[in-house]
Amino acid sequence: METVYFDNNATTKVAEEVLEEMKPLFCDLYGNPSSMHTFGGQLGCKIRKAREQAATLLGCEPTEVIFTSGGTESDNTAIKGSLAAVPNRRKVITTRVEHPAVLAACRDLENHGYTVIELSVDKEGRLDLAELEDKLDDDTALVTIMYANNETGVVFPVDKIAEVVTGRGIVFHTDAVQAVGKIPLNLAKSNIDLLSLSGHKLHAPKGVGILYVRKGTRLAPFMVGGHQEAGRRAGTENVPGIVGIGKACELAAQNLEEENNKVKLLRDKLENTLLQMCPGSRLNGDRENRLPNTSNLSFEYIEGEAILLMLDKFGICASSGSACTSGSLEPSHVLRAMGVPFTSAHGSVRFSLSRYNTEAEVDYVIEKMPPIINKLRELSPFVTK
Repeated sequence: METVYFDNNATTKVAEEVLEEMKPLFCDLYGNPSSMHTFGGQLGCKIRKAREQAATLLGCEPTEVIFTSGGTESDNTAIKGSLAAVPNRRKVITTRVEHPAVLAACRDLENHGYTVIELSVDKEGRLDLAELEDKLDDDTALVTIMYANNETGVVFPVDKIAEVVTGRGIVFHTDAVQAVGKIPLNLAKSNIDLLSLSGHKLHAPKGVGILYVRKGTRLAPFMVGGHQEAGRRAGTENVPGIVGIGKACELAAQNLEEENNKVKLLRDKLENTLLQMCPGSRLNGDRENRLPNTSNLSFEYIEGEAILLMLDKFGICASSGSACTSGSLEPSHVLRAMGVPFTSAHGSVRFSLSRYNTEAEVDYVIEKMPPIINKLRELSPFVTK
């Protein structure tokens, strides 16, 4: 049985081109970039190239790119590092639908005397910018709002938000882990101060990420020690991972058009057909302003976990929400924030595609999904027979 992988918002396969770039760095070019000798020092050139590749995708300067261990470290560095730089301000604004890497970090701040405001969203997962503006004041140190939601794919008007926030002299950070590589970014034309991304969401390996720090943004180092990353992130560089994420950024830049055309068409075919063929189903999130690869569907009176288990029997991989919260039996915090009815929130399934998916795979899911829904409905004690 072949695997049909529609869970790319959880993680992606490593692109073959990325793997080939990384291979020599394990057993052949294994030196330390900080070494004085040529064998180690030559790796500095590869790190510089990766930094340039990432900067090209992001539309920023290479010096504004810091390599990290992933999205969670980038988020924590941005949040805690920026707050450390302005200790006289004690208020942070975020949203109720952030990834746990941001929400947990912000809620932890409340234990240290900070006031944390979590903005609400409407039934389609959209922010009310008037609410944000109303909460900004002279005590606000940081606003951190995701670029695109990992569960619904809803894209927030981040550039507009950044303009409003930084215009008040407040630092703005965005978790763009799901957005980078799927929609175009140009940070040189944006007011975003800090932006996080993760390699394993755009066909690089796990364990490497990037934090963009706009020139002039004050940020205290989150990890101290050596001189690496111009003193902004200590620790011997993960050279294979850095080279891998650099190549993945280069490939993402080349494939943005495919992401927004081919992938979107496959997503729409899957989504529209399932909504038509499965009574009692609904789309969660803004139909227009969302990532081209993401579809979050709810099926009333059915447990999402039961759907996933039955899909798994056919080799189909999907998700009931964020992979970082899949161990919880509670409904998605994102769908709860959107006011999705309890009977639907429990039956949510997220399909997230990539450029490696095919129409044949979409057709296969369309073939298997409706009978699964019908069978589970027959077994549900909440459906009138």
